[in-house]
Order: sequence, then C-alpha cells, then structure tokens
Amino acid sequence: MSCPFLREQPVAEGARIIRRAFRINRVLRHRQDPLAQCDSVLFERYRFSCEVQTVCIALRIFASGTLLYTIGDAENLAKSAVCRAIRKVYLALKQFLGVFVVFPSHLRPQVVKQSFFAIAGFPNVIGAIDCTHIHIKAPPGPNEGDFVNRKGVHRINMVCDSMCHVTNVEAKWPGSVHDSRIFRESCLCTLFERGDYDGILVGDGGYTFGQLKGRFQCLKSLRVAPDRACNIIVACAVLHNIATIRKERTPVVEV
Repeated sequence: MSCPFLREQPVAEGARIIRRAFRINRVLRHRQDPLAQCDSVLFERYRFSCEVQTVCIALRIFASGTLLYTIGDAENLAKSAVCRAIRKVYLALKQFLGVFVVFPSHLRPQVVKQSFFAIAGFPNVIGAIDCTHIHIKAPPGPNEGDFVNRKGVHRINMVCDSMCHVTNVEAKWPGSVHDSRIFRESCLCTLFERGDYDGILVGDGGYTFGQLKGRFQCLKSLRVAPDRACNIIVACAVLHNIATIRKERTPVVEV
C-alpha cells in the first residue's frame, strides 16, 4: 500500500537497480540533419552510412542540376546540410584529377593517334581542344565584369582535350578571357613548347562537351560562387572519365 508521507510510490530496490542498468539517455538532434549520427546508428535505421548518403546527394545534384532546396525537401535535410555534402564530394573528387584526367590519354599515344586517324583520316593527332562556357551566378564585387563573355553572360571557360573523355581541363578562367590566351598560359601549352609530346591538337571538342553537359545537367547553369564552380566542373570531368572508362551509357547529344 502507498505511504501518505511520501510523494512518490515506493519502488522495490531491485526494480531501481534494473532501471538504472537499462536506462538509455535521450539524445536530441536537429530534425533537419538526421545524418548527424554515427555510422552504426545510420546503418541500423536506414541501411546506409553517412558517406553513402552524402555521395548520393552530390551525384543527384550534379546529374540533375536540381535546386538545393528541392534535394533538401526530398531528403528531409536543411540546405546547409546539402551544401556540406556537395562540398565534401567535389573536394574528394578533385584529389583524383591526376588519376582519371591524364594527357594525352590512359592509352598509349600511338593508339590515340590511330583512333583519331580512323575517325577523319587526319594523321598525328593526339587530342581535340576547344573551349566551352559554364553559366554561373554573377559574382558580387568589382570583378563582376571579368566573368562576362562576349554574349553578355556571366560564365567560366573550360579548356578540354579529349577523345570523348577529358584529358586536360583548365577550369579557372573567367568568361572575358579569350580562348587562345587560356591555352597559351596553360601547363599543356608549356609541355608542347618544350617538346614533351609528338603530335598535334585539333579543334574542336564540342561533341565531348555535349556529353559532359548531357551527363551532368548542373553544368548548364551553376548557381554557386566562381571558386566552387571551378571545383564542381573538375569533379564532373573526373566522374565523366570514370563513366567513360567503365563504358557507361553515353547521353544523347544534340548536334
């Protein structure tokens, strides 16, 4: 029976011991960032780790060019969490630039020349070069005009030598810089002038750019700062080469 002099119901000492032994501390987490948990908890609840979810978020952004808010709503994540996921992935991919983006190719130079000759009968070609423009958000500050090209659009130039996979990329020049200057000041031009390569470059690689932008819709318009845009372009080039090496399905290119 209850005791009138005690505010709480009496509990046996054995029950207290069991309760203390199996007590689980409640941990409150922000509902907009459910990935802020250890991998063991994520795998137990969702059957994937935080790294897998992070990669999936970034790949979806790269492939679709969807707004961050849209991805956040679909994954029940805040925009800041989506931004962190994208940044983590493109910085990781950037470290593999020298592994998957290799000039003149992953193949021997003679094989590259034979492949080009089989296409158009042009001898001694080891690469096709051209320049494309990636739409970016107008950067604030006094240097905004540097990113406007002749069509009056804020863009970043990218130079690429390719055989339907990127073999060299220069994703750092603003839209106002001419194509010839980009090549003259590139490391690739220095190597050619030094005589490191026996072969010539021909223009252009518009078909490869079409594949790249077709595979990664985000490259049609990047709503990020110029420095982040450069990193995303490089990351997409690395992913494009991985897909090409693995012989993944090629996106349809409108000529």
